[in-house]
Amino acid sequence: MEFPALFESRMRRLLTDDWRDFEAAFHAPLTARGLRANTLKCSVARLRELFGQPLRPTPFAADGFVIDGVFKAGSDPLHHAGAYYMQEPSAMSAVTVLSPKVGEQVLDLCAAPGGKSTQIAAALQGQGLLWCNEYVPARARILAQNIERCGVRNAAVSCGDTALLAGQLPAFFDAVLADVPCSGEGMFRKEPDALTHWSEENIALCAARGQDILQNAAACVREGGRLVLSTCTFAPEENEWAVVRFLRAHPEFELLPIQVPFGRPAFDAERIVPFGTAEERAFAATVPLTYCRRILPMDGGEGHFIALFRRMAGGANTPPPFRAPKEGEGVKRCRDLYADCFADTPTGTFAAFGDTVRLLPADLPDTRGLTVLGAGIAAAQLHTGRTLRAEPAHALFQSAQAADCRRLLSFAADDPRLTAFLRGEELTVEAANGYTAVAVAGIVTGFGKVSGGKLKNHYPKGLRLVG
Repeated sequence: MEFPALFESRMRRLLTDDWRDFEAAFHAPLTARGLRANTLKCSVARLRELFGQPLRPTPFAADGFVIDGVFKAGSDPLHHAGAYYMQEPSAMSAVTVLSPKVGEQVLDLCAAPGGKSTQIAAALQGQGLLWCNEYVPARARILAQNIERCGVRNAAVSCGDTALLAGQLPAFFDAVLADVPCSGEGMFRKEPDALTHWSEENIALCAARGQDILQNAAACVREGGRLVLSTCTFAPEENEWAVVRFLRAHPEFELLPIQVPFGRPAFDAERIVPFGTAEERAFAATVPLTYCRRILPMDGGEGHFIALFRRMAGGANTPPPFRAPKEGEGVKRCRDLYADCFADTPTGTFAAFGDTVRLLPADLPDTRGLTVLGAGIAAAQLHTGRTLRAEPAHALFQSAQAADCRRLLSFAADDPRLTAFLRGEELTVEAANGYTAVAVAGIVTGFGKVSGGKLKNHYPKGLRLVG
């Protein structure tokens, strides 16, 4: 692929002696793909054991790997079960730097399609709260689907402007990830056609939009909390200069050094001077920009930039908790259903919304005024007739551990019965009657209802294998 002349000129000026290495790495064949073990459902050791080809570790995340050759995850039962998430390796780096802790309240502000959100969820280990926001409705729905596939119970998914969250949940989160929309130069290797749409005007637009989002992200961080800015572009206007402008406007934040075994220090003020404005250069010289991290193609990834901030002042906020609707008969039926299907005690609150009962996260704040697509998991559908009955939702089993299921059918990944189940077919089984979890090698991927030696399939139609 040929670079636009202005893009090449900018990169030569930015990289100086590293230009040749960049050019060679940029044009090298793409022969590998990345994936990350979803440790909510499958340990790293177990994934290594079950996966059908070698997994090479990547430095960008402890649970991240690289695989060689062509691979179609959509037909893999382990992918259906949420055992792993396909993700560009260096894209895992931002959450590694954010370093979510068990029990924290974490916000992923630009979350679709869900790679970083599910990575955060795995770090939280089902405790605390993960809030995922995406502005574009269609992308927000994909985000919600990936959250469900990965078995996340303690998340809320919203769709709206970041300013709404900043206004309603200020100083609430322990950690905030702002993986802002950018000019995407780091993805040009994978999407060469995007080079034809590259322009400095678009860089300027993205830089301004990113600054607005970062401003809103900052408002959501509690005192002592962490904020990560990340992009997948090379442009200093969206990276180092974004850090300079943010710190100039927010003296209550400090820039922290990133100490990781990948990438390289970001560029210092002298290197980025040609890409900034004269009035900001004096302040830029006072900012330790090399605390930030860049990942370039010759570093084993694509184009990524990461900055880590800590809020030194500003207090903390405990908003009113979510007020669940008054518990009625539908919730009682759902509790009975849960006890029949699982041996553990559910964490959170059951609440009925129309004919759906959801299991809400314990730490969910008041959501009024926000467009929340879902919180927690859909636990049951209510059906009226002569008597009210509750039927399990797919997400209830998808988020379950095999050890907690009272009835379980587990198949090897290459068992034709598992393939038949994922196609939506009825199975002949020797099992006790009742709602029964179906698993691939002990990792739950759905359920059916056994009656008289037949498993009636409840795998959702939109997820089924075709052909």
